[in-house]
Amino acid sequence: MMPSSKCILPLISVLLLSASGTTSISVLDNFIKCLTINSEVYIPFSNFYTPNNSSFLSVLESSAQNLRYLVPSMPKPEFIFTPLNESHVRAAVICSRDLRIHLRIRSGGHDYEGLSYVSQIETPFFLLDLAKLRSIEVDINDKTAWVQAGATIGELYYRIAEKSNTQGFTAGLCPSVGSGGHITGGGYGTMMRKYGLGADNVVDARIVDASGRVLDREAMGEDLFWAIRGGGGGSFGIILAWKVKLVPVPATVTVFTVSKTLEQGATKILYKWQQVADKLDEDLFIRVIIQLANAGPKGKKTVTTSYNALFLGDSERLQQVMHKRFPELGLTRNDCIETSWIRSVLYFAGYPNNAEPEILLEVQSLGKNYFKAKLDFVQEPVPETVLEGLWKMVLEEDIPILLWNPYGGIMSKISESEIAFPHRKGNIFTIQYMNAWKDGDEKNATKHIGWIRRLYDYMAPYVSMFPRAAYVNYRDLDLGINKKFNTSYTEASAWGIKYFKDNFNRLVRVKIKVDPDNIFRHEQSIPPVPLELEHSTA
Repeated sequence: MMPSSKCILPLISVLLLSASGTTSISVLDNFIKCLTINSEVYIPFSNFYTPNNSSFLSVLESSAQNLRYLVPSMPKPEFIFTPLNESHVRAAVICSRDLRIHLRIRSGGHDYEGLSYVSQIETPFFLLDLAKLRSIEVDINDKTAWVQAGATIGELYYRIAEKSNTQGFTAGLCPSVGSGGHITGGGYGTMMRKYGLGADNVVDARIVDASGRVLDREAMGEDLFWAIRGGGGGSFGIILAWKVKLVPVPATVTVFTVSKTLEQGATKILYKWQQVADKLDEDLFIRVIIQLANAGPKGKKTVTTSYNALFLGDSERLQQVMHKRFPELGLTRNDCIETSWIRSVLYFAGYPNNAEPEILLEVQSLGKNYFKAKLDFVQEPVPETVLEGLWKMVLEEDIPILLWNPYGGIMSKISESEIAFPHRKGNIFTIQYMNAWKDGDEKNATKHIGWIRRLYDYMAPYVSMFPRAAYVNYRDLDLGINKKFNTSYTEASAWGIKYFKDNFNRLVRVKIKVDPDNIFRHEQSIPPVPLELEHSTA
């Protein structure tokens, strides 16, 4: 049912009074008029925020994780719209297209380069924030769940565990990540060696396409369904919800964290980890967190390597696996904590030991920083001499973090073309480089970003090549960006082939088919122009 004019006109008047500047009034006025025509459900005033609203900044900053993109010099949206249902999202897409108002789409705000809430290539733009679309329906008998895009993966984990202690889902370690964006890029997690990525376990989806249609898997077709699983967010439509396949977990799992400093032989132990990490029992996931600590002689700053693990089984079997394949770590029974799968989620997220699973329903993350990150895929062990040089560089910084995540298991068995995410066989682990700092000073940012770029250059000979692959969920604008409107295949392939390898060309073909006018675009969205057409028009 359409809202009456008695509801619409006061709404427009109030919004106009709260808007800032002539341009904002014009943009917002036209947008509201368009929404009322195209939405089948009434849209309350409380779901719009303009820069003159007292709550505008708090909503903008609510789920944004990288403080670099919240500094005053960064472009801000003309307004924020928080839809309550699918009809609102559908209408927003139609109005963005018809009025040519650029939109950005945010589900959880964890985009490393802020692309879900900042546009550096075109203004004005508005932010479509899906935070209020967070329904979760778990069907334990069917072993599936529908999760709306605005719900966090922590909420999904909690709702599954609420109904069963022997079912789970394979996705990320950070519970405040939004499920909408996370799964579009792939979705790494502690059970990826056993069950694959979040995107590998999607069986259906609901999406709003560039025409404003709401489509499920059957209606969208297998090409688009393939593309949205691993092809990255913001290129093909707006994910409304995923239907995911639950995975079995034992009633008892085991976690541990064992740390070794340089003085305790960290270099040799890490070299051994590189040789076995992808070959261990697929029930075992051991990542390595590398950071600084005042743990050297006389409290001197040193590098510490922490082996942070989940084992889908009890501690007795875990010790047997470790003794056989990785005795160098020296794992003991006292290092092991037997717990439930849902509590292992809390453990990896860094919550206190006495935290209860209900904390996963709190959508705020544990902390926000100014940061820059990059990622590499590694296919041969990094030599010890190179590690020694790496430690010297790490010791130069204040808050560097390196995360080494193992591959192997089912990740090596799934075809590179099964879904759009291509990074499978041949990789033994990934390295995520992250550098964080505590203030928004531009000179300080330049220094810290310069350091991570030098580190990335240093590692170039020891990681994947042709292409030097990257992971789209850890976006890196250093790899290249699109131009406003005129998206080039050649320019986009500079980063597209790194993210998607041979799947990039198929993603371009899907983009041409479903969004030829490039309604869904950002600095690293898939271009709707194939190489052949680009050459013919040059």
